[in-house]
Amino acid sequence: MKKMKRYICLLAALFSGFSVCAQLKNRALSLAPENPPRPVVVYINPAQGLIFGAFYQGSSGGTVIIYPDGSRSTTGSVIQASQGFSFSPAIFEVDAEPGTLITIVNGPDVTLSGSNGGSINLHIGNADPGSPFIATATSPGRTQIRIGGTLTLTNPLTNPPGNYSGTFSVTFIQP
Repeated sequence: MKKMKRYICLLAALFSGFSVCAQLKNRALSLAPENPPRPVVVYINPAQGLIFGAFYQGSSGGTVIIYPDGSRSTTGSVIQASQGFSFSPAIFEVDAEPGTLITIVNGPDVTLSGSNGGSINLHIGNADPGSPFIATATSPGRTQIRIGGTLTLTNPLTNPPGNYSGTFSVTFIQP
């Protein structure tokens, strides 16, 4: 009988320990779960693509660079020209919960095709804000991202005068 009482007391002690753990677990589960983050939505402003404007190419080639702040520079024998043609970085608008960390991954270099034949290499440049960045605008507002790029010209035979176009990819990642 003594053994039976000890066994019952031991079982009671074990069950009382489980009941305390169960109560703690139930308390933790009673807290409202955090909602998953709202997915990031990226809007492309078609009027604000990556535009390099007008320029003249010399015999040795060079580069045309558009910076995220909207400025432009050239290297080598490339000369800037205005002629009424504007230039600008690509502008994207990101709709995300404020405080969301977002990483920008540029796609590979692309080849732009010319209206008079030829091609030009495009390298996607830096972004403003830089990557990664934290979304700050509250919906329906959007965080504006400006991305520049670099055109590499080799010579007038490979890159004859004309209009060049193509598409590039940029990925916005929300961890």
